[in-house]
Formats: sequence, C-alpha cells, structure tokens
Amino acid sequence: MKRCPWPGEDPLYVAYHDTEWGVPEWDARALFEKLLLDGFQAGLSWITILRKRDNFRRAFDGFDPARIVRYTPAKLERLMNDAGIVRNRAKIEGSVANARAYLTLESESGFAPFLWQFVDGKPKLNRFRRRQQVPAETPESRAMSKALRARGFTFVGPTICYAFMQAVGMVNDHLTTCFRHPLVG
Repeated sequence: MKRCPWPGEDPLYVAYHDTEWGVPEWDARALFEKLLLDGFQAGLSWITILRKRDNFRRAFDGFDPARIVRYTPAKLERLMNDAGIVRNRAKIEGSVANARAYLTLESESGFAPFLWQFVDGKPKLNRFRRRQQVPAETPESRAMSKALRARGFTFVGPTICYAFMQAVGMVNDHLTTCFRHPLVG
C-alpha cells in the first residue's frame, strides 16, 4: 500500500495520515482545536505536537473556548509549567486571544462556515505527484490568515493556515500515488 512519504514508519504518524489528515472536518470545536495545535506547531514538527495532543487536550480543557477565555494568570502559569505541552508563553496567551476571537466569530456567522468560505465550502482536490510540488502556502491560505488576524487570531500565518487547511481536508494534498488520495475530499 503506497502512502504519502511524510509519516515515515512512525506508527502514530502513519495512523494520523491514514485516518485523520485530509479528512474534511466541519465541526467548529474540532476546527478550533486543530487551529490552536497548528499554532503551537510553529517552529516545531507536527509529530511533536501529535505526541503531545492528549496532554494539550487535558491542559486546555478539551479546547473548550468558553473555558479558555476565562483562564486566569495562575492558570497560564500552570500551563507554562506543564511539561506535557509546548511551553511557549506567547502561544499559550495567544490561545486565550484565539478563544475570544472564536467565540465572537462563532456567534456572528459560525466558525466553520467562516473557514470553509476560503475554499468555496468544499474540499479542493489537488493532484500533486511529488512532495516537492506541494506548496507551503497558497492565495487561499494567505486570505484566511489575513481574515483571521483581522478578527484577532494569533499564530495564523499563511503557512500555518495552509497546514491547517491540509489537515482538516479543505484541500486534499495526499499525493496522487497515495491510497488516501481518492478516498478523501
């Protein structure tokens, strides 16, 4: 069975590739979680975040935005001392700002519809044959980044947004040689 080369042989990474990556996600809370995790990934590898994902879920109260916006300075310090997550003050504090922006956006127009508008509400099927053809960012990810920043989100640069779009199935970037390519999107 051929798959994209990026997961290598790591069983956790292979399972993520085979069952999650590129599968269209429409649930607002799940999209929020993934956007925060992609922000925490900045400067790190995704496998690092994936290995810590359960710790992040525990530490960030299941990524419940209504709880995250109420984090006190004491809670933020506890997060800074939690070795199970990425301890970066700007990213941790950014999570609170992102939760606030999420709640506003969710109440106005819905978080999921807002994000999916950048691909006209349906997954974009790419047909890349080689890993080198896959872009780091696109006009759509740049537009998403700009719109999210305008709404108060942090750690949502164009590259982070494109990785997010790939992961949540807004774009299908499984290589055409990968068994998952025809199965998602």
